[in-house]
Amino acid sequence: MQKKLPIGIENFEDMIKENYYYVDKTGLLKQLLNEHGLVNLFTRPRRFGKSLNMSMLKYFFEIGNDQAIFEGLEISKDKELCDQYQGKFPVISVSLKGAKAGNYEDAKAMMKYIMAAESRRLYDRMSGDKLSEKQKEQMKSLMSDNMKDTELMTALWILSSILKEYYGEKVIILIDEYDVPLDKAFENNYYNEMIILLRNMLKQSLKTNDNLYMAVLTGCLRIARESIFTGLNNFNIFSITDQYFDEYFGFTDKEVKEILQYYKVPEAFEQTKKWYDGYRFGNTDIYCPWDVINHCRALKVEPDATPQPYWINTSGNYIVKRFIEKANQQTRREIEQLIEGKAIQKEIRLELTYNELDSTIENLWSVLFATGYLTQQGKPQGRTYSLIIPNESIRQIFIEQIQEWFKETTRKDENRLKDFCKAFEEGNAEAIEEQFNNYLMKTISIRDTFTTKKENFYHGVLLGLLSYDPDWYITSNQESGDGYSDIMIEAEQARIGIIIEVKYAENIKTLDKACQKALKQIKEKNYDQKLEEEGYETILNYGIACYKKRCKVLVDK
Repeated sequence: MQKKLPIGIENFEDMIKENYYYVDKTGLLKQLLNEHGLVNLFTRPRRFGKSLNMSMLKYFFEIGNDQAIFEGLEISKDKELCDQYQGKFPVISVSLKGAKAGNYEDAKAMMKYIMAAESRRLYDRMSGDKLSEKQKEQMKSLMSDNMKDTELMTALWILSSILKEYYGEKVIILIDEYDVPLDKAFENNYYNEMIILLRNMLKQSLKTNDNLYMAVLTGCLRIARESIFTGLNNFNIFSITDQYFDEYFGFTDKEVKEILQYYKVPEAFEQTKKWYDGYRFGNTDIYCPWDVINHCRALKVEPDATPQPYWINTSGNYIVKRFIEKANQQTRREIEQLIEGKAIQKEIRLELTYNELDSTIENLWSVLFATGYLTQQGKPQGRTYSLIIPNESIRQIFIEQIQEWFKETTRKDENRLKDFCKAFEEGNAEAIEEQFNNYLMKTISIRDTFTTKKENFYHGVLLGLLSYDPDWYITSNQESGDGYSDIMIEAEQARIGIIIEVKYAENIKTLDKACQKALKQIKEKNYDQKLEEEGYETILNYGIACYKKRCKVLVDK
């Protein structure tokens, strides 16, 4: 029976027992035990398998778990290590990814719920008659969703103390997505309150805790130590720039080839690589597993399925939006270079506090790098990195956000948009050309060097601008006559039909020639046939040619 694709599966036991396809990352256990400090932080972009790996750690280390689920996996080959560490520790495991809310009180309540749920899980694994009355009272308080704020701050420490005494072994603490509460607090203006809460929780459990054997945390960002990790010694940070653990988050080339071979679509490898590879963790090229798995699902149904930017739908991509909003003219030029597939040189700060994240555009470059929207090319020179967009999937995120930003900014000047649309109804090619040139100078240009149809960007910009007029019925790539017109407009109140064909010129000197070619295509392919059938007596044909940030407009009335 073919294994199921593990879309959204983050529980390791379910992954193995429910016959999901598992890319074996259990080698992480051996390296962690060899390299670990008292506290270990892994920073990786979202959707790169952090939560599944944390679940795997819990099932391996925790006393009382079914250890048979590791049979046949890489770690099971090291019998000595398994005998020494497998199933030998009490484990506290919490994920803070759900602790996000629009205000501090709601976020704090969600954190209490998370800690209460873990307390109940641990209490159910213990025998009540072995706990003292004081411990039972402590557990009862921690299992309540209405625990006091002071109990929330000390919950991890209290639990580790009880578990150490109960099992006679030091405790492993796992905290997944530790920075999500900070991210949402920063976004919703309660950052200072959240930083105090988290600092107290982590200080109690990670710094002054004699019951702790080891702690592992994951997150997207490496928050500056002075922010919430003040005073921690023996603190290991494994970021995307480190060689340690570089192959254990995300898929490698070899693993992707094996997945595609298993699901009988090996011919999709090059396309999959173009869209989802390109991340550089340490010395290893890495694919986004979320994208690969979703693409495999599409390929199972339709072997020639077109890749999609699945990562877009897993977040609001807030940081890219902020970056584009804050971009000055130089930064816009740099974004254009990135979208064209070129690299830019930037100094990267790997440690930031959230208060610093978007205080300057330079800090935002570091955030984009840490969160996977950009990756490194080659080796850095000191703190200076050569940055590129990893793949086509991320490139589409930038394009989508640029288009949204352009639409929002242009609609703020309603009078200019109104005049632009009116010029099309009046057949005023000169006015259209002047205003369109102005718009092109202000936007971030997306010249699609990855396809032969470079006019796509200009087509999209025009559609965004012309959609302002609520009285127009606009279609794109509408079938009419002997082909498909780029843009067709039915201005019903004015009884005017408009056809627009967009061309990309080879250079600035051929703009006029490209316009003539566009008008000729409209005529030869009878694009006006549909408008004539609808009864429009006035039909205006526009040939619009573009080259970089310049355009030429001709009209055939």
